Amino acid sequence: MKKKHLAMLLSRLKGFENPKAELEQYRTPGNVAAELLWLAYSLGDVEGKVIADLGAGTGVLSVGACLLGAKKVYAVEIDESALKIAEENVKALSVETCVELILSDVSFFDKQADAVIMNPPFGSQNPKADRPFLLKAFEISKVVYSIHLAKPEVRKFIEAFVRDNGFTITHRLTVDFEIPAQFFFHRKRLERIKVDIYRFERAQPTER
Repeated sequence: MKKKHLAMLLSRLKGFENPKAELEQYRTPGNVAAELLWLAYSLGDVEGKVIADLGAGTGVLSVGACLLGAKKVYAVEIDESALKIAEENVKALSVETCVELILSDVSFFDKQADAVIMNPPFGSQNPKADRPFLLKAFEISKVVYSIHLAKPEVRKFIEAFVRDNGFTITHRLTVDFEIPAQFFFHRKRLERIKVDIYRFERAQPTER
């Protein structure tokens, strides 16, 4: 499968029916999901691996990981209505045997994974909303892929937070992320923002 084809398949998946502003429920665009997944796939972090999708939403990243050969994906999501849509998307692309849907706050998820893939809240509505996701990801895996706003202050925070938790940034890609108007505070019909796709890896202990 080519990245372009993956992006097309993921863009056709069903999105949130009633997105919740407090959970910052924005559908992960197919092209952004494909960029993250293709990077992970090209680095050997998807095929045959056990993956955790934290804050899985409607399952775009989970489904994509399965299409690229993941052994198993834990799709962890706190919102039951979103998880029901994720179930529909999983069935639509026939990856039921690959995805395990888990209704839970990510803080309570305790299974280990070869890699974490996630599009956590940006923290626009609730400051620091991404931190529980990052902390859990660092706890359960040595490799983490995550999406964050491409802003100087956010990059500065990410760099410090990752370092303080014993991880390093190995890759960072900047891409466009389109958000259709869906909440009362949106001023434009379509908002286009810049986001960074990161790959974090647990730092190797230095020899003394």
